[in-house]
Amino acid sequence: MSNTTEPTTFAFDPATLTPIAETLHPSFVSAQPFSHAVIDGLLPDAVLDAVLDEFPEPEQVPWQTFDQATEVKLALADTTQMGVATRNLFAECNGHVFIDFLEQLTGITGLIPDPHYSGGGLHQIRQGGFLKVHADFNRNKRLQLDRRLNVLIYLNRDWNESYGGNLELWNLDMTAAEQTVAPVFNRLVVFATTSTAYHGHPDPLTCPTDRARRSIALYYYSNGRPSVEVERAHSTLFQARPGEVVRRSARDSLRRWVPEPIRDWVGSRRR
Repeated sequence: MSNTTEPTTFAFDPATLTPIAETLHPSFVSAQPFSHAVIDGLLPDAVLDAVLDEFPEPEQVPWQTFDQATEVKLALADTTQMGVATRNLFAECNGHVFIDFLEQLTGITGLIPDPHYSGGGLHQIRQGGFLKVHADFNRNKRLQLDRRLNVLIYLNRDWNESYGGNLELWNLDMTAAEQTVAPVFNRLVVFATTSTAYHGHPDPLTCPTDRARRSIALYYYSNGRPSVEVERAHSTLFQARPGEVVRRSARDSLRRWVPEPIRDWVGSRRR
């Protein structure tokens, strides 16, 4: 794909994406510790450079702030606070050409994008920030759909390995990170979202104060999922690495086991 594409007129090309999906499909489904693919250079550099040029600083827009024992990061899902190039890219990632590509790559059919970018959108983590190992929420309450795929696009030019921030993919029994992925510029990661797809970057970033680990996070859903993956609806399930203690509230600890209607009822009573 040409790197000279005008960022505001960019559109995914099926003729380019289909061969990539067909080539990577076998390795995606067989990947360990869970299904995933890492693709470099899928987008024109100019498109992502335009996103970076308008990427908001923490003080410029009302970022959602996470500052707790399990995660220290910033997130922005409100597209009215984003620039034109960013909104155009998001629209393309929600369009049929890219979704066809994801279905061909993963073998998951009937994928539906989230126009509200719940939990997704733009992410940035500054010096000292982190995201402990976890499995993502598995049900979108607003859409009433099952979460099936994560797509991450990294925006970090000249990212030094010493900064940290690698995405870690952990095995089922949480004994080892079987894969690590550096968050370098124009790297796209796709992985299946299940209740045991444990991932994160758990160690604090050591980048300079004027740098940040920046990314785009997009989530895709379906109406139902394979029976072997069905669990009660839950929010994020944080996991402890060997020798690590993850401090959770009692509420967090019960999320996996208490049915969602009961949690909602308790929440309404508290309010």
